[in-house]
This record gives sequence, C-alpha cells and structure tokens, in this order.
Amino acid sequence: MSSQAACARLSATERFEAVSDMARVMAVGVFDLLHAGHLHYLEQAKALGDHLTVVVAHDDTVRKRKHEPVTGMELRQRMVAGLKPVDEALIGSPPSQPIFDIVEIVNPDIIALGYDQEHAETWIRNELDSRGHTEISVVRVEGLSDDLDGTRKIIARVIDLWSEEQRLDEVKLED
Repeated sequence: MSSQAACARLSATERFEAVSDMARVMAVGVFDLLHAGHLHYLEQAKALGDHLTVVVAHDDTVRKRKHEPVTGMELRQRMVAGLKPVDEALIGSPPSQPIFDIVEIVNPDIIALGYDQEHAETWIRNELDSRGHTEISVVRVEGLSDDLDGTRKIIARVIDLWSEEQRLDEVKLED
C-alpha cells in the first residue's frame, strides 16, 4: 500500500504526526480560479521542505477579505489537493476563529507566503513568537513572471476578450 493511501485513512492529527520527522511546510491562499501562478507558488513552497500542507481559505474569509468566491471552498480544496506538489489540503477556519489556530493543527516548520499575498512577514513572525512558535520560519517565495499569473489578471483578460467580441458583434450588426 502506498504511503499516500495509508495516510488517507488517518485522521488529520494522525497524518500530521506521521510526517513529524519531515520538514513540514504550510502554504495558504484562496486558490479561486486555479492558475499557473498558484502552481508556481505551491511548487516553490514544496521545495522548502518534505511535506506541503495547503490551507484553502474558508468561503466566509474570502467574502470578508476579498470577494465572493467563484468556486466554493470544498471544490477549491479538492482542486488544490490534486496538484502534484501538495501532500495535504485543508479548509481554513472561518473568520470568527483566530487565523493562527490552524498552526496548531498543521504544526509547520515553515510557513510559505506567496509573492503577492498581503500578509506582512513581520506581523506573522511577531504573532507566531507571541504564541510560542519561535521555531517556525516564515518565507516569502518568488512570483511567476507571466502575463496571466494572477486571478485578477485572468478575469481582466477574459472581460477584455468578451468586450472585444461584443464590440465586433455590434459592428457586424451595423453592417
């Protein structure tokens, strides 16, 4: 039986204990409209250690901090879990719970931040230290230099293409 299959039958706590001898990396994000920038972030996060746990933002957190999610948290979790660099994908806590509660569950050695995530490394470091997690490293990974490396860029491009097509349809109707 593969270690992945054996791990799938364990509870979340048991799974994290099973990888305790590995360098554990935690990455966080919304992962709405999954794209190459997300994959690049997770590949870089995985390269920092042996086991990558990804925390997918709770729908209520996305609504509070960003926008109405295009895809629900269960689907986003499933899609992220299917990516090759990802060993484990969890749904994060709702905004009513402290954001650092998930650290107690994942127990990471490293927290990997995306290049465009608004989290301030100093604030995270101070919050971790105040909770007794002085051993956890906080690392910001590099971005992907691509025209369509972000969800907002992809949405803008789709709108531009749609608008151009609408304009061309209007021109055809005028002829």
